[in-house]
Amino acid sequence: MTAAATVGGMTVVQVASTDAWAWFRTRAARLVGRGDAAREGEALDRLDRTAASLLAAGDGERDRVREVHARLWQGEFGSLLESLDEADRIRLADALRELEAEFAAPPKGGTLQGNTFHGPTAVQTGDHNQQTNDFGSAR
Repeated sequence: MTAAATVGGMTVVQVASTDAWAWFRTRAARLVGRGDAAREGEALDRLDRTAASLLAAGDGERDRVREVHARLWQGEFGSLLESLDEADRIRLADALRELEAEFAAPPKGGTLQGNTFHGPTAVQTGDHNQQTNDFGSAR
């Protein structure tokens, strides 16, 4: 169960700065809330604070902030897992692994992030692609 909690914590910080965050946070909060609207709302608030902290972190502190929040969420998921009976514990652990598979796995064909482009740019991902780009004249 520790592995499932670790997966959950790492997935939160991996997805927090992606386009999938809105849908991920809703699903993660539902897992934490377990049908209780108040607990789900509290989880949404904590998830939003995590995302805001990661966004505000400067280059020199980003890794530390990611580690802190991954541990916080690992603890959250770990405590929740410990509070459940065996059948619910297994279901939650499976749900955390499913979230990781759906949201944290890189898209097929690779991923492109953290880049800055100045001037003409062409980007292509996928398998067995071939592309020829000519920018300007060949003199």
